[in-house]
Parts: sequence; structure tokens; C-alpha cells
Amino acid sequence: MGDNKRQLKIWGRANSVNVQKVLWCLAELDLAYERIDAGMAFGRNTEPDYLTMNPNARVPTLVDGDYVLWESNSVMRYLAIGYRPESPLYPQAPKLRAGVDRWLDWTLSTLQPVDRPVFWGLVRPSAGQRDMVAIQKDVDAEAKVWLIADERLATHRFFEGDTFTLADIAVGAFARRWLGFEGVSKPKLAHLDRWFAEISERPGFQQFVAPPMS
Repeated sequence: MGDNKRQLKIWGRANSVNVQKVLWCLAELDLAYERIDAGMAFGRNTEPDYLTMNPNARVPTLVDGDYVLWESNSVMRYLAIGYRPESPLYPQAPKLRAGVDRWLDWTLSTLQPVDRPVFWGLVRPSAGQRDMVAIQKDVDAEAKVWLIADERLATHRFFEGDTFTLADIAVGAFARRWLGFEGVSKPKLAHLDRWFAEISERPGFQQFVAPPMS
């Protein structure tokens, strides 16, 4: 696709976990882009011009010239295939690629639904508005899902073997939230901690995912 410096635009606020995934992916692929604030305090995502691009009114939305794409995991796949097809982030071997896709789907079908109530219960409200009994029940439910990840990482350096992939980006963005939740009781997951310590050293993680949650 050639030089992308004047093409790629990412619509979305930097504190969205799904925007963070895409920004981290862009950093891993070494792609230039422009980010435009949208969503929550920034608004814009319910305006007619945005809804024309993304009828879901969510973030992120990718604009690549005259091409528009939404859904964060689809955006990451597109960037890898379209701009860096040789990148190990999204391997070409069918079984490896299917494995990556499996974890990308898992983050949305299984992980995000249990993460959301904990995040919105702990991070977004003020301290006096938190129902800690209800939040702990939600944490306990989320912990069961993270056990799946911990078991996987007991026998794999990364989610799909010895190579860092889009699967690690997708799960890693949510792991930053899970491991950053405070004031609740969580199980010790040694394999998850080991993996997280490694991925958290990556520059893209440090720039886009590591900042304080808000």
C-alpha cells in the first residue's frame, strides 16, 4: 500500500481500551497516523458525519483514504494484512492465524463482558459511589475467565507460542486493567504475571496502555 503518512486516521479517545489496542498495534507495525478525539467527553461519535462512518457510534473508527473500518480487532487485522503482511503479529500459517483469531474473538465474546462491570464499577465512579460488595462479585466472575488465560500461559510464552502477536495485544490491553484494579480481592496468577511483565516492556504498551486508567 506504500506510504501511509497522509492516509490513516483513527477516531477515538485515548482512554478507550479498544482504541488503545489499535494504537499499540500501529506502534508495533511502525505506521504513521493521525488520531482524532471522539467518544464520551469529546462527543462527536453521535454526530451524523461520524454515524455515516460508524453506525454503532462507538470507537475506534479507522479511515484509510476513502476506506472506513470499525471494530478494533478487525482494524488490527486490516493494518497487519494491508500494511505489514510479513509481520509475525498476524502470522500467515493457517493454524497460527486461526489461533490468533481465536483469542481475538475470546477477548470480545468472553473477556470484555466480564471486564466491563468491574471497570465501570471501580474506575469511572467516585469512591463514595462504589458498591464494593457488588464489585467484588463481578471481580470473582472475571477471575474465572483470567484463569483460562493463566492456564494457557503456563505452557506458552505468548498466547500463540513463542511469538508476540495480535492476540497478546488484545488480551494485554484488558490485562492491564485487570492487574491494575485496586481495593478488591483477586487470585494470584503467576503465569499471567510473568507474561504481563514481558509485554509491558514493549514501547507501544508503555505509551498507549500503561497510563493511568480513566
